[in-house]
Amino acid sequence: MKRILLLVGTNLAIMVVLSIVASLTGANRFLAANGLDLGRLLVFAAIMGFGGAFLSLWMSKTIAKWSTGAHVIESPNSSTELWLFDTVRRFSEKAGLPMPEVAIYEGEPNAFATGASRNNSLVAVSTGLLQTMSREEAEAVIAHEVAHIANGDMVTMTLIQGVMNTFVFFLARVVGYLVDSFLRRGDQESSGPGVGYMVTVVVCDIVFGILASIVVMWFSRQREFRADAGAASLMNSPLPMMAALRRLGGMEAGELPQNVATAGINGRPGWMALFSSHPPIEERIAALAARR
Repeated sequence: MKRILLLVGTNLAIMVVLSIVASLTGANRFLAANGLDLGRLLVFAAIMGFGGAFLSLWMSKTIAKWSTGAHVIESPNSSTELWLFDTVRRFSEKAGLPMPEVAIYEGEPNAFATGASRNNSLVAVSTGLLQTMSREEAEAVIAHEVAHIANGDMVTMTLIQGVMNTFVFFLARVVGYLVDSFLRRGDQESSGPGVGYMVTVVVCDIVFGILASIVVMWFSRQREFRADAGAASLMNSPLPMMAALRRLGGMEAGELPQNVATAGINGRPGWMALFSSHPPIEERIAALAARR
């Protein structure tokens, strides 16, 4: 319930901020008396598309901590915390990264990396993963998350999401205007968008949003292969990552908050492969085996 309320509250806050920006810039006045102002519409779509994506990225660490109840390790209080902290530091130094924040959260086996940039990141590992994996397997998972940071995956995914959001906003309103104009042809008395515009925009937002998610999830799956390869490089062998993936294949992946779900080590498979943020475990192991 806490995660749902946080997600809804965050999305509402983002929409309010973006709506204010669009209003102040006049970008939301793209439906003019003489027709559709495509230039203004494109600005509006970019504000809503990229603005939402980058605000989510900027807040990602804070939201991830709140939603998972993650405990950030400031000063290690146990041997496990010390080992986790030192492991993240060792891999970060090897990858040429500043030290990320390190956290532990209660939950089923999983881990994730998030943050607005390579210089402002977080690596979080669940208690379930630490309790069920060997140290070498857990090291491989941590290396995988550090590789996500080193590859700049959070920013890359934000840019891709922003582009897709922009196209969805833009195309949905263009199609809505065209459909509305067709339905109201010959009607000289009406002014402004009609019901046809409103209904078409809602339908197109949903349909185009689904199509855009296919593109975003494809990029997400590719970055998982790259992070696996990055973990193999950081550990000087693909074998530990392969062992960790085999272990994860026999577990139920812990659910992650929506804003970091694509950055976890293992995700729940989508109801269709096109909508899955992570490739099948078998494909990831095969890709690593090809590196041997």
